[in-house]
Amino acid sequence: MRIFSQARYPFIANRRKAYVFSGIALLIAISAMVFNVVTLGSWQNYGVDFTGGSLVQVRFDIPMTAGDLRDALGGSDAPPITRFGEENEFVIRAPVAEGVSVEAVSNDIRDQLEATFGTGNLEVVRTELVGPKIGGELQQKAAFAIVFSFFLTLIYLAIRFEIRFGVAAIIATVHDILLTLGFLALFRVEIALPTVAAILTIVGYSLNDTIVVFDRIRENLGRKGGRKEDPAELVNRSVNETLPRTVLTSGTTLAVLLALLFLGGAVLFDFTIVLILGVVVGTYSSIFVASPALREIQQRWGTGESKEKRKRRTPAVPV
Repeated sequence: MRIFSQARYPFIANRRKAYVFSGIALLIAISAMVFNVVTLGSWQNYGVDFTGGSLVQVRFDIPMTAGDLRDALGGSDAPPITRFGEENEFVIRAPVAEGVSVEAVSNDIRDQLEATFGTGNLEVVRTELVGPKIGGELQQKAAFAIVFSFFLTLIYLAIRFEIRFGVAAIIATVHDILLTLGFLALFRVEIALPTVAAILTIVGYSLNDTIVVFDRIRENLGRKGGRKEDPAELVNRSVNETLPRTVLTSGTTLAVLLALLFLGGAVLFDFTIVLILGVVVGTYSSIFVASPALREIQQRWGTGESKEKRKRRTPAVPV
């Protein structure tokens, strides 16, 4: 059974409705980030990885898991915990409030753990103060990675397709990132290193989905009579032809992510939520943002080719 095998939805004809929806969503996203700047002093709710705090390394003499530690330190409100070094050895990253010493935070963590697992079953190996400088460097590197991916995407699509395809793909990806960051700001999801990894994954997923649609547009342009067909109709037909692949790929991805959401526990919750949002937004943008943007670019600025070059162009061989 092939889902949407006879799809004939007027996506391009209804693109202005999608523009309004995206515009409202982006306005809410940007407003949430601005509100956070006013109330929190930062446009996102950064965690210890970015703001700095205490790093407490503990070693247990009894079998222990990160889940056990998380339950002892507050469950979903527990600080980030990772396995480190030998078995039954963990690192706890906890925030340090103003006026509170790192030793006080370490002692508080020790007291909570001993209250749950008993005195003498654990040892605090080291306690360190982690400054926010490293977090600032991570933010810069993440932003650089995203901008660099845009640059490479533009070059790749300009060579593989045409420059207008690259510009449209970047518009759609920026749209996805802004909506994702707006969601995080709106619900004040704590930004940690796994969250950054999820955002970078969204960039890749969105670009991949968009390129699949663009590849079909290029194939249809290369077929006999493709360049003479109404551009809006050709783009709309291409989106409908790739709709089964788009929906099925997103559906299977979401099925896995939903399993992680309900079975992965608190440690994967924020990471999974961001990925789910990214898949939904990326699927939406490849249909309602990237393809209409490509059509708008061509309608306003043409294909970027001279008339003489278009006359000499031979139809591309479909791949």
